[in-house]
Amino acid sequence: MAGEYGLLLENAEQLVLVCARREQYLLQEGAGRLPVLRRASLVVGRCKILGAFQHPRIPGIEDSHLTANCLGFLFPLKLAGASYMEIHEAGGGIHFTVEHTRTAPEEELLCTLRHRLERMRLAGSTLVECKSGYGLNLETELKMLRVIQRAKQSMDIGISSTYCGAHSVPKGKTAAEATDDIINNHLPKLKELKLSGEIDVDNIDVFCEKGVFDLDSTRRILQAGKDMGLQINFHGDELHPMKSAELGAELGARAISHLEEVSDEGIAAMARAKCAAVLLPTTAYMLRLKQPQARKMLKEGVIVALGSDFNPNAYCFSMPLVMHLACVNMQLSMKEALAAATINAAYALGKSDTHGSIEAGKQGDVIVINSTRWEHLIYQFGGHQSLIDYVIVKGKVVYKNEKCGIMSSY
Repeated sequence: MAGEYGLLLENAEQLVLVCARREQYLLQEGAGRLPVLRRASLVVGRCKILGAFQHPRIPGIEDSHLTANCLGFLFPLKLAGASYMEIHEAGGGIHFTVEHTRTAPEEELLCTLRHRLERMRLAGSTLVECKSGYGLNLETELKMLRVIQRAKQSMDIGISSTYCGAHSVPKGKTAAEATDDIINNHLPKLKELKLSGEIDVDNIDVFCEKGVFDLDSTRRILQAGKDMGLQINFHGDELHPMKSAELGAELGARAISHLEEVSDEGIAAMARAKCAAVLLPTTAYMLRLKQPQARKMLKEGVIVALGSDFNPNAYCFSMPLVMHLACVNMQLSMKEALAAATINAAYALGKSDTHGSIEAGKQGDVIVINSTRWEHLIYQFGGHQSLIDYVIVKGKVVYKNEKCGIMSSY
């Protein structure tokens, strides 16, 4: 129920705080002992009167890597056995999606993005990253960023916006020419629009990969973005060992995604630099890649986060499913997976001071699940639309399951 100071959630079977001491992230030891209160109550935000709950409450889930603002359909090519780079070099993959995104009206992209974000919210996501990266020219990259900005201003879900103009080398250009174009044209225009308040961008991303942007080009673009105040959060060491992790640590990157081919030296460097590893279980699953070394990363002291990698290659709306895959295929414990999808994912986006845990002073993003134990959110394989009863953002109920009340259990 709600009173003068906000929404009161009473008598929770379990209240999973994730953090209790304002931690910015959790390493292996901290993730292994998540604080869980029993028969607890909680006041969050401000809301109209709402009845009492009896089910577990968990912080809203954070999705630290996705590109929902694009058009394209590539699944049949993957099933036919083509590798990622084979499709890419043949003009498919990113280039296929770029063609559709360039011709799409802004309103169509906005409608598509809002629909996808709503589906993510139904699965418990309350903070997500949204990338550009399917324009590869200044006009379309700015169109995508405007769409993200409009969604950020009009929807009850947190959005961290990422410029990813270096997602691929545009047709007709070399990587060196594309790098110069981004540094001399894209980023200055983006800085101008950011200063004017028209577009609010948080992060800069580059696809550092063999046959795409090499280490030197990646360094130049990321440093230019950092110089204009953007957080570094980029693709690295996915298909080939590129020493992306070492570069990210050197540049002070907030996070690096993928890391299927990361070196031992890169893991050590990321641990020292407190650079988050955003692992993407759907990518390794869809592309039949080897799994990232999640257990080694945890042992070495890396901040491990999770993301859905939603894009035409990995069409996944559900972070609970991502956590399930991380446990099964990457050997994370359920506690480690929850920490990776809450406080650590928020850290990867520079938002762990306001998101990622249930603590005084944070904005009050909570999900209520219809089960006797919080672990059911990960244990259950699909069907989360019937498991999640409420999604609360800033103390406001943004989703209520009309069929809630039928208890699930082990």
